Amino acid sequence: MSGSDRLRDLARLVFHLGNNKISLAGTVLTTGSAFTLVWFWVMEATSHRAVNPYVGILLFLLLPGLFVIGLMLIPLGMWLRRRRLAKEGALPTVYPQIDLGTPSVRNAILLVILATGANIVLMGNASIKGVEYMDSNQFCGLTCHTVMAPEYTAFLNSPHSRVGCAQCHIGPGAGWFVKSKLSGTRQLFAVAFKTFSRPIPSPVDHLRPARETCEQCHWPQKFHGDKLLVRTKFGEDEANTPSTTVLLLKIGGTTWQGKAGIHGRHLDNEERIHYISVDGRRQEIPKVTYRDDSGKLVEYVSDDLKKVPADKLAKAESRAMDCVDCHNRPTHAFELPDRAVDKAMMEGRVSRDLPFVKKTAVALLKKEYPSREAAAAQISAGIADFYKTTYPEVFKQKQALVEAAAVAVKEIYLRNIFPEMKINWGTHPNQIGHEESAGCFRCHDGSHKAADGRVIEADCTTCHTILAQDEKDPKVLKDISPK
Repeated sequence: MSGSDRLRDLARLVFHLGNNKISLAGTVLTTGSAFTLVWFWVMEATSHRAVNPYVGILLFLLLPGLFVIGLMLIPLGMWLRRRRLAKEGALPTVYPQIDLGTPSVRNAILLVILATGANIVLMGNASIKGVEYMDSNQFCGLTCHTVMAPEYTAFLNSPHSRVGCAQCHIGPGAGWFVKSKLSGTRQLFAVAFKTFSRPIPSPVDHLRPARETCEQCHWPQKFHGDKLLVRTKFGEDEANTPSTTVLLLKIGGTTWQGKAGIHGRHLDNEERIHYISVDGRRQEIPKVTYRDDSGKLVEYVSDDLKKVPADKLAKAESRAMDCVDCHNRPTHAFELPDRAVDKAMMEGRVSRDLPFVKKTAVALLKKEYPSREAAAAQISAGIADFYKTTYPEVFKQKQALVEAAAVAVKEIYLRNIFPEMKINWGTHPNQIGHEESAGCFRCHDGSHKAADGRVIEADCTTCHTILAQDEKDPKVLKDISPK
């Protein structure tokens, strides 16, 4: 028997046994997913836009899975049909020719073509909609990751609230996609069996490198000059006395003269700083290696290094410094009560004309409550009751301001405190500056010394120039304000 005869007989066998619902469904599924895969690959190759990170769910998991399932259904249907025909004694010894003039043959082929076309349209449309939804911030923050409610709430009130979660946490590329999905699978089981951490730890070990995320929009080496920083805080006296500090923050960067300021000294096109951290949160940094302007490596060792046990030091993390070592909460930042109330008062959401409003608000925020619902009710009632009993005339004349202040203070609590996730004031320290946590002083503490006597200084003027400090009415602001 020639090869063409064998091929003809095989085609007859496949067509005869494959003429069943299971095999036809497998054919439609395989053909539809194959065409959709090809369509996605063409779109990816020809599109000028960045590839959506969640397209990988289709390209690497869903569509290939459907393709394989379809392939498995085809022989399964053929085997079941052959077994049924054999039981009935109707299994032919010679399979009939494929006659396109036979209505059943034409109908089967037409069914496959129509179903495949419909499958392509439906699967393509559903895939696009699915990708769009899975790329949404609501999906990341609410649908699948309900335990991330604190992080999602902080995200909504951040400077990056219009940046998609997937752009920073996943980004393009199959490698990070696979890592994120493996991590997501583990998190899915943790949520299902209630074994997730409370609070959710900061992902210091598993974030994409800053060069692949932060630096897609920000350019740390670019010279930015000095930034004027005006910060007003209010006293806890009856008049809520304001005091203002004015700084010139030396952000710096790279100039024709070389490196300058904070960014210029800490970040470079080449790795300038390496450090060793002995705790899981990068709070304790006993050793820093710095490449100075001449290219020489200088090792600064803290006095605390001698206190670190040898086994703990052996497990210490060695890391090249990048953006997130200072900007560790650029999006998911939680406030402290004093700073949050000061901000609300500066923005007018809490009126400074209400006596003792700063003291009252902070005291209510720092109290312990059995739940967020109880806190919301008691904070609102606490603000109103204070003015009703202590300043009844103020409450009578400025009731609208009291009610607005109650709403603002309640919102501060609800944005920052999540008892069910064990998130309280200061749970997640913010390393920018040094007022809310050790921050800069993790290294700039005066105790990190080099063998040649050099020290990582804690001098205030290293990073900023103080133009006014805690002044009621700083003259410098009048000097620089437009006439």
